[in-house]
Amino acid sequence: MIRRFGEDWLRSIGALLPDDVRQPWFAQELGAFTEYMRVERGLSPVTIATREERMRWFFASLPSGVRSLGHVTIGQIDTYLEGAARRGWSRGSLHALGSSLRSFFRYAAQQGWCSSSVVLGIDLPRLYALGDVPKAPTIDEVNKLLEVSSNGNDLVTIRDHAILSLLIHYGLRRGEVERLTLDDIDWVTETLHVTRPKLRRSQCYPLWAPVGEAILRYLRQARPRCAQRAVFLTIKAPYRPLSGASISAMVAMRLTQQGVKLSRVGAHCLRHACAGQLMDAGFTLLTLL
Repeated sequence: MIRRFGEDWLRSIGALLPDDVRQPWFAQELGAFTEYMRVERGLSPVTIATREERMRWFFASLPSGVRSLGHVTIGQIDTYLEGAARRGWSRGSLHALGSSLRSFFRYAAQQGWCSSSVVLGIDLPRLYALGDVPKAPTIDEVNKLLEVSSNGNDLVTIRDHAILSLLIHYGLRRGEVERLTLDDIDWVTETLHVTRPKLRRSQCYPLWAPVGEAILRYLRQARPRCAQRAVFLTIKAPYRPLSGASISAMVAMRLTQQGVKLSRVGAHCLRHACAGQLMDAGFTLLTLL
């Protein structure tokens, strides 16, 4: 009795929502689609998580009266994609977003949840060759970035220099740097083990001396002493692994302070700078994969 009246009172003040409201829309259908991508398609965890997130965004944009996938119209999908375009999404990003919607509704049509006409009606923006090739810092700008960070003696700069060394010399993604652990660095064999989620395997690289020295300096002088196994941690307690977003924000800040002007600045532009230098040295794209 007390529980029932208590729940009624909490709902009356908006502190407790009904079960059907608290559950995400189409959670069951999205869960089945996730399992399909994982088991039958064999997609990488990164791709699955990205498509899941995009579908949750779309479901949240639907009018409150839409409670069945069969009631979703192509007009609502077009409106959603047009809204993303107005918010500044690039042609490539819109294409990827539309592809995720297509993939989900194709699966939904196969399950009988909606009509196949919805899938046929989703138009994707045309992509042009080299139209979305990102700009990267020049070799002089990259060298200056490393030089400036190597001269600092404060804890943050020592950590940032080690991170920049990995991003620049190995072309790692920010998430790959985020996931590095102390066990991934073999000081005896001088090798670095990197988990590559997109390739779904770990790769081993020789530990180049300047990069190893930068990491060793960070471990000895700047890394907090704690039980965390991640290599790069926050400087202040509570100590936790440095996030990929924080790594990208650090790169963007340092490039901006240096006066580098690019349409997109962040950790990924250093990956493209590394790839560009390797291709100039005679490597092929197939070699770099």
